Amino acid sequence: MKGFNFSKINPSEGNKSEFEKMLDIFMQLLNHTNGDAEEALSWLTELDKEYKFTTPQYGIGDFIEDLKQKGYIDEDNKKGEIKITPKTEQSIRKRSLDEIFGKLAKAKKGNHSTFKTGGGDEVNSETRPFQFGDVLDQIDFVSSIRNSQINSGIEQFSLREDDLEIRETDYKTQTSTVLMIDISHSMILYGEDRITPAKKVAMALSELIKTKYPKDTLDIVVFGNDAWTIEVKDLPYLQVGPYHTNTVAGLELAMDILRRRKNSNKQIFMITDGKPTCLKEGKKYYKNAFGLDRKITTKCLNLAAQCKKNKIKITTFMITSDPYLQSFVRAFTESNNGKAFYASLDQLGSFVFDDFEKGKKRIV
Repeated sequence: MKGFNFSKINPSEGNKSEFEKMLDIFMQLLNHTNGDAEEALSWLTELDKEYKFTTPQYGIGDFIEDLKQKGYIDEDNKKGEIKITPKTEQSIRKRSLDEIFGKLAKAKKGNHSTFKTGGGDEVNSETRPFQFGDVLDQIDFVSSIRNSQINSGIEQFSLREDDLEIRETDYKTQTSTVLMIDISHSMILYGEDRITPAKKVAMALSELIKTKYPKDTLDIVVFGNDAWTIEVKDLPYLQVGPYHTNTVAGLELAMDILRRRKNSNKQIFMITDGKPTCLKEGKKYYKNAFGLDRKITTKCLNLAAQCKKNKIKITTFMITSDPYLQSFVRAFTESNNGKAFYASLDQLGSFVFDDFEKGKKRIV
């Protein structure tokens, strides 16, 4: 007797239009071209020559016209420039979130469950009988009305206190996060692109907070010779510069931002691949790229300890495996009582998101 063979079917596979398939590639290219639409389209054309993903019915020209009509790019005919739109910027953030969270789901990471319940924003599936002091917003009226019909009958409807059920909510902390991104020249040294994964993580984290934790705050600080803040919308355009690594300036700016935040839970996520090599003294820069300079590292350790005093946890994500730096990172982490991860580029998103989610379930 012949049996049946079952296999997993993904209904979405094979249903994408030619435009959607090319849009996926275009969005990835925008990450590597720092939001330069013209360069991304040029790369797309070169890739098509090698891999031939267009068809005689739908070519690059058709794709460009669709990008314009659907609001992904704007063309300035006077200047002859093509630029991406806010719609594209948001789409890049959303795709970064889907990409990183998709990997977490497959790895069974990033679980949002918690054993703590109370007044929160996350509704779970558990219900319990009404108790004195419960607020009306927590009443599960569907379950309560069903209980009334069971206890009193449909014809003699009467909703009593014993019929009421409460829908539990999971406790979620409100957090102010500063994400520090190293944009020194070493982020693209030795033929390895480290800035693109860092940008992807920043875009995904910002989209997660905006959509799932709207009461949280996220500020993004970039640091090279100096440090400054950037808006979320500017992330696709972020580039590495000919800079040293002024970690001190980045920490000082992050601390200043968090001082003004009213949330009791404050943290700094720092993504870097190199040692601190720069300080600013007045209008001059003190630089030493040849090793761990005690003058610079001492200042970093003092700031880490100051953050600890102000209850600001620092989590350092080192995207390099240089053992020379581990002793400094260990001392820096101990000064703050924080955490450090040595993450490869393909694991960076998992490390950041898993740690962020664990923090959301922490009661401070």
